[in-house]
Amino acid sequence: MTSSTALDGSTPVEVQDLRKTYGHVVAVDGVDLTVETGDVYGYLGPNGAGKTTTLRMVLGLIRRDGGEVRLFGRDPAQGPAALAGVAGFVESPTFYPYLSGRENLALLGTLDGGASAPWIDECLDRVGLLDRARDRVGGYSLGMRQRLGIAASLMRKPALLVLDEPANGLDPAGIRDMRRLISELPEQGVTVLYSSHLLAEVEDVCNRVAILNAGRVAFEGGLDELRASFGETTRIVTPDVARTAEIAAAIGITTAKVEGDAVWIDATTRRVDALTLALGSAGIPIRTLSHERRSLEDLFFQLTEDAP
Repeated sequence: MTSSTALDGSTPVEVQDLRKTYGHVVAVDGVDLTVETGDVYGYLGPNGAGKTTTLRMVLGLIRRDGGEVRLFGRDPAQGPAALAGVAGFVESPTFYPYLSGRENLALLGTLDGGASAPWIDECLDRVGLLDRARDRVGGYSLGMRQRLGIAASLMRKPALLVLDEPANGLDPAGIRDMRRLISELPEQGVTVLYSSHLLAEVEDVCNRVAILNAGRVAFEGGLDELRASFGETTRIVTPDVARTAEIAAAIGITTAKVEGDAVWIDATTRRVDALTLALGSAGIPIRTLSHERRSLEDLFFQLTEDAP
């Protein structure tokens, strides 16, 4: 597949101070985002954080109450012409249930001047639906409709692909195939804005992320930057986790968390050294002490659940 070019060279997505309210409810509160060419950009947040509302405003599907949105330098609120080179879907894609997958794509292709049968089949093949192309969409599972939505988006040969929870309804094999498909797109000239609650999948395919909490961006940047901002975590396996946590608190380590036979702490090397000496003095054995790479899930929950 050969995508359209990055248009005039402008940044694919620029969002500044984006706002949306519904009555007294503030859904999106001053969001700033920048998606660069070639990014697979993960947009994360708990349910109700404002992710889908943001994507709707980015695509011009609903009016914003404040702020700026530019897709390749154009404001999507100005009409369909501003969405040239952009494709995707928000929430679940919708199709005619009485038509086959191939017929639905052919019908959608007419909106862009028509699509050849070989190109339709290539898009269906890329999402693993070529063998079900003649079946009515009404008989498709949720995961199959999600994949058909991606096929419909790829038909436009986009420079920017916006996907909202594309792995909904997919089984483990489907998620694996989705991950492979998305990770290949930047090499084909496609920038991806990818909203998902599947943190492990985002960690595997995205190079940059934004984490939304209560309508505001709690973090935006590379995954390495996110991990570095919190530092390393240390895991101590010991037969007396309760006493270990107490001693950690006594020497000023306030982050100790007990999980099974381990105590997890976020502390400097000097504090960890002090803790090991204190545990030795107290006669508490250390079976394992290791520095662990923090997962995106750990950081996500710290930003969203532990935030004030």
